This record gives sequence, structure tokens and C-alpha cells, in this order.
Amino acid sequence: MTSPGPSPKRPPHMLLESDMRLVIAPTLFALVSLGLAGCDTGSPPKGQGQAGSGTENAAISAKADVGLESANGMRAALSYGFAGQQAPSAVFKGADGGDVTLADFAGKPILVNLWATWCAPCKAEMPTLDALAALEQDRMAVIVLSQDLAGRPPVDAFFAKAGIKNLEPYTDVDNAMLAAFNNQIALPTTILYDSEGHEVWRVTGGVEWDDAEMAKLLREAT
Repeated sequence: MTSPGPSPKRPPHMLLESDMRLVIAPTLFALVSLGLAGCDTGSPPKGQGQAGSGTENAAISAKADVGLESANGMRAALSYGFAGQQAPSAVFKGADGGDVTLADFAGKPILVNLWATWCAPCKAEMPTLDALAALEQDRMAVIVLSQDLAGRPPVDAFFAKAGIKNLEPYTDVDNAMLAAFNNQIALPTTILYDSEGHEVWRVTGGVEWDDAEMAKLLREAT
């Protein structure tokens, strides 16, 4: 069942009506037909492996059960196939250059976005993640973890250009987080963990994170 898309005549103040369309996709074929806007078929910098491709992506898609389409045309897949798994203990870098793990944010839900500056859908959804971080600052930790091998410079440049103000520039130059998932993740992938560090769901592809429909999904984590 597909909910109707936004009306072109809808007043901009009608915020209770979601701009996100959900498409139930019980089969792999249905998911593939959505044309997910991930970066697994893109061209990452030389020396950096593509995040999830071929058979690996098929395995991920086969477990996904809901297609998401934003009003701006971005498409993604929502999966509960890994629900209950513990968050990885991979070490990455904080804004101050110190070591950080997801366990440092225990006690509240965590939304972890794996992205890179060479990934177009990653950059397209980042402003809405920034808005979400401001909206949910008291309830949820929003972690955007760059997989750029060059570390902070490209991230800082993009944040400045895009006007990102509420997100910390976490970096993972060793791709330790991708390795924790056996490199079976395409960028962008965003994973929701509950306050005890258990996965609730994951989204592969870009979405509008400040959308009303996504707000409902985010409330599944406590």
C-alpha cells in the first residue's frame, strides 16, 4: 500500500502531512525496482573499497521489507532484518581527535549515519540530519560518521559549505565501522539503536530525516 504523495497545492504550513511515501516491498524484485539511491555503484577515492556491492547488496536488500521515497525523489530501503544485534565496538575519532565508540552514547537512542563526502545521496540528506540533531538533541544522539580516507579536511569543507551546525564531524579513516559490518554496507546507511545498544532498524539510501514519517519510525527506539 502506498500513501499518496504530497499535493502540489498543499499549504507549506501543513506539517502533519508527511512528505515521505512508504512502499511495502515483500520481495527482492520489488525492492530492486525502487532504484535505491545509494553509493555502492559510485566511484569512491582510489584505495577505498566500495561499501557493499554485488552479492553483498543483494543479501542486504533481500532482508529489507519497506521502500521509502522522499518528496525530493530520494529512495531508500528500511530493514528490520538485523534487529536486536548489538552495536559494534569499532573505534573512530571525535571532533577533538580522541577515540570514540558508540558505547560512549549509551543511555539514549543512537542514530548512526555512515557516509562520505564523495557520496551524492549522503550529502543530499545531511542537512535534514542536521535539522534532526537539533530537534532530538535531548532524546537521541545523532552520529554522522565519515568514511573518507582523508579524514577531517573534506568533512570540514563540506560542513562549512552546507551550513551544518548541529552535527559533530566524526571520522573513521580506517573504515573500522564498515569492517565491523563485514563491509556489507552501502553508503549512506543509517542505523537506529535503542538506549541499550540494540539495533532497531537500518535504512540504506538517502531520506529526509526531518520528515513526519521518519519521526514516527525514530520513536520506535527507547
